[in-house]
Amino acid sequence: MNKRTGAIAGAAAVAIAGAAILLPNANASQDQPAAPKTLSAHSATQLAASLKADLGDQSAGWYLDSGNGHLVMNVLSKDDAASVAAKGAVAKVVQNSMTALKAGAKTLRDNASIPGTAWSIDPKTNKIVVVADRTVTGAKMATLTKTTGGMGAGMVTVKRSQGEFKRYDGGEAGSAAGGGAGQAAGGAGDSGGAAAAGGAGNAASGGAANGGAGSGGGGQAAGGAGDAGGAGDGGGQAAGPVGGSAIFGGNARCSLGFNVTVKGAPAFLTAGHCGNDSKTWTADQGGSQPLGTVADSKFPKTDFALVKYDDAGAKPESSVDLGNGSTQKITKAAEAAVGMKVQRSGSTTGVHDGTVTGLDATVNYGNGDIVNGLIQTDVCAEPGDSGGSMFSGDSAVGLTSGGSGDCTQGGETFFQPVTDALKATKAEIGAGDGAGGNNGAGGANGAGGANGAGGANGAGGGDAGAGNAGAGSAGAGSAGAGSQDPGAAGGAQDPGTGTEDPGAGAQDPGTGAQDPGTGAQDPGAGGSADPGAGSGDSLN
Repeated sequence: MNKRTGAIAGAAAVAIAGAAILLPNANASQDQPAAPKTLSAHSATQLAASLKADLGDQSAGWYLDSGNGHLVMNVLSKDDAASVAAKGAVAKVVQNSMTALKAGAKTLRDNASIPGTAWSIDPKTNKIVVVADRTVTGAKMATLTKTTGGMGAGMVTVKRSQGEFKRYDGGEAGSAAGGGAGQAAGGAGDSGGAAAAGGAGNAASGGAANGGAGSGGGGQAAGGAGDAGGAGDGGGQAAGPVGGSAIFGGNARCSLGFNVTVKGAPAFLTAGHCGNDSKTWTADQGGSQPLGTVADSKFPKTDFALVKYDDAGAKPESSVDLGNGSTQKITKAAEAAVGMKVQRSGSTTGVHDGTVTGLDATVNYGNGDIVNGLIQTDVCAEPGDSGGSMFSGDSAVGLTSGGSGDCTQGGETFFQPVTDALKATKAEIGAGDGAGGNNGAGGANGAGGANGAGGANGAGGGDAGAGNAGAGSAGAGSAGAGSQDPGAAGGAQDPGTGTEDPGAGAQDPGTGAQDPGTGAQDPGAGGSADPGAGSGDSLN
């Protein structure tokens, strides 16, 4: 062999050796699972449902990694992990199947049904998380410890709450810090009318929504149809009762959840324990602004009520009060998912946000009031917020039930799934055409109507007082553009939000009772109140 032939043979050998090294690496790269898909909450729910069907009894729950939009699916084997990853989810191999976790929850129901306890399945830890409130002491705590100890540390975790589990219906109408109708329709003098969460203005088709006695409030609530016509699309001012508005029944105050229709008739959903409190509900404490009558109420076990509007021709908007002079349109209902970012609107505390932390929760409020199948969150709430809306974007998710803590200390709050309530009542999300309907911005009960913001039931008339509590003292004259009582509504108003065109017949802000027929009002009283503090931190 000459030198040239030897060099060629050597080069060939090197090339073959290099190929032997490179080819396995190439094959390995082809075997790598695809990168996880970035999904919306709705798309993640759909994918999770498909994967659950594929996994059957090997399913172990799932959750949203909201930081990057990934669906995390719990599985019991590496083989299942590979099939899950191939479809775009993140696979996590865990110990407990969903069947085992549900069996553990049944053990708790059977052996540790103790007032002041709650538990839910947490797919992030693959455990049942039990929370015992401050009333669980002595023999109660011993029973709980014995039961959970027998289930094993790999199945259950026990935490303590500094608060006390209770339903969030309120007993005092005037205590609505977020603009309860007691202040909006009857006590306009202190707060300038309905503040963040709606009050009588948003709860009735005529009260002074988010401006109350302030002479610009009625203009925003139901004034120029041109400006308010977008209320149904989000961002506009509600012209009638929407999610988060205060509602009154007997001695109870709750919050409206979502407007719905039942066979074409207008209705709304709220909490079942509120529906048990009273058969009839109004937008004001005095009962002069009737809303509807309870058609179905379920509590305990579940916690929802259907209230049919007394006015069969009413067309309330399918939206939620955002507490800043605008609304969020609600177009559909969605299942909750652990990790989902949500908001809650209620008549006491306005709007707060947080995250879903558990599903299929059971809460024992005491006195035999045990509710199952709830959504657990770290969103705060307080008495009077019961029945109020929990939503994610334009999707209805839950109805406020109860919890522990408040919006100062934080705590856990539980919600009735809206999807279950809709199915049970045969209701559908949405109750009308929004602004421009009978109760819309330019409708029969608009600002210029008999029940308009300046009408007989408006902030300047009726119980509000034509003189000191009406448009004179509480309106643009004193409170229209100024700050509100911070205890009543969470802080100063923004005088510039949603200003109406005064050319339609602005009123004199200094006079007492308002003229119900002149249409738009002075824009001076402007926007609604700041909804207050943000979401409370979980005690956990």
